[in-house]
Amino acid sequence: MTPTADRAKSTPAKTKVLVVDDDAQVLRALRINLSVRGYEVITAASGAAALHAAAERRPDVVILDLGLPDMSGVDVLEGLRGWMTAPVVVLSARTDPGQKVEALDAGADDYVTKPFSMDEFLARLRAAVRRGVTTAGAAQPVVHAAAFSVDLANKNVTRAGTNVHLTPTEWGMLEMLVRNPGKLVGQEDLLKEVWGPSHATQSHYLRVYLAQLRRKLEDDPSQPKHLLTEPGMGYRFQP
Repeated sequence: MTPTADRAKSTPAKTKVLVVDDDAQVLRALRINLSVRGYEVITAASGAAALHAAAERRPDVVILDLGLPDMSGVDVLEGLRGWMTAPVVVLSARTDPGQKVEALDAGADDYVTKPFSMDEFLARLRAAVRRGVTTAGAAQPVVHAAAFSVDLANKNVTRAGTNVHLTPTEWGMLEMLVRNPGKLVGQEDLLKEVWGPSHATQSHYLRVYLAQLRRKLEDDPSQPKHLLTEPGMGYRFQP
């Protein structure tokens, strides 16, 4: 059996990789090399397309170039880190140490400089995927608030020992808040995550659905203790 076949068999068949680069040749090369090794490959040539693809397809790992035509790759990385925990491997021609530090501080898991060895890059990608699987497996807690509990692994909410039915949209909004306990989650981040990038300005959606969640989960919806509004900024889950 060839080494290529060995690598293909060891890679999970459904691992989704989002490749973000405005160089068509790089996209093509990575699509070919990853596809033959069993990865499901999604490509994007701009920052906006990357954010949209991440929200729609939920990749297991992201390969991100920093030099994108519409926005900085660091801005894309920060946008992803607002809601996504999947590992991000930066693949960039930029060699300045300060830029590497900036990307890593923004949430990148690894930094590979172009031009690169395909074998080394694939090894780094496999390591990132393994870290992502470990993190995902560890980050599925049951979150308890005084009025209700949220089981993130099984997508289940209970109040006073009784299951609470949530719509998919209500669950999406609650999940993002609960995964960031005590932290402010911006209106735009919530809208992009739950409704998609094209709805980033539709803040009235948030008011409607948060009111529905409060009616279902808070002891006193008019005086919420857990699902809080920060006027003009966003929302916060207070355990």
